[in-house]
Amino acid sequence: MKQLIAQLKEFISEERFHLFEKILQNRTNYITVAIEDIYQSHNASAVLRSCDCFGIQTVHVVEQQNEFIPNPEVAMGSSKWLNINHYKNKNALPNAISTLKKQNYRVVATTPHQNDTLLPEFELEKGPVALLFGTEMRGLSNQAIELADEYLKIPMYGFTESFNISVSVAIILNELRQKLNKSSIPWQLNEQEYEETLFKWIKASIKRPELIIERLQQTKKNYRTD
Repeated sequence: MKQLIAQLKEFISEERFHLFEKILQNRTNYITVAIEDIYQSHNASAVLRSCDCFGIQTVHVVEQQNEFIPNPEVAMGSSKWLNINHYKNKNALPNAISTLKKQNYRVVATTPHQNDTLLPEFELEKGPVALLFGTEMRGLSNQAIELADEYLKIPMYGFTESFNISVSVAIILNELRQKLNKSSIPWQLNEQEYEETLFKWIKASIKRPELIIERLQQTKKNYRTD
């Protein structure tokens, strides 16, 4: 991977490569976002944009009932800088949550219920967090709430019970990102995640990257043969 990165970086500007390195220093998988059956493209796109802005590298998309279709104009290209894992079919939700738990995430359902942990009081030190958000109309399904490990809510002071999902994502990520930065938690990408992400970003910046990689590999093979 390191060698391929070294070769491919020659096809982008030095400024762009250094920008990638700078942004990667603030990328994290300690917090991840999982969204259940979002169907409005505006909201889908806004969630991705917020994740990118707050340095959340991976998003999990459950498409059990609704297809996830971001609006490119709202997403502002954020999807190509993120790792987006899709879960489809009737078992998409339990499969997604099972996968997250196997990766040692605490699955945290965001709900407006009375006994949930308030956002300012939420503790990140207990382990990596997967924030689970629900649909625009009804929020999280009963199944999602039952499968979650913990419950989190944003303090509310008005008559309305909850924020729009894209607003909720932005508010929660802003709060938790600040907490993460102030903590002693080792939240940055590990070496493998760093290299894989850098490789992906370089590829996304090059026209026909697969052809270039194929030629580089063929040149390397010919060199060894000679």
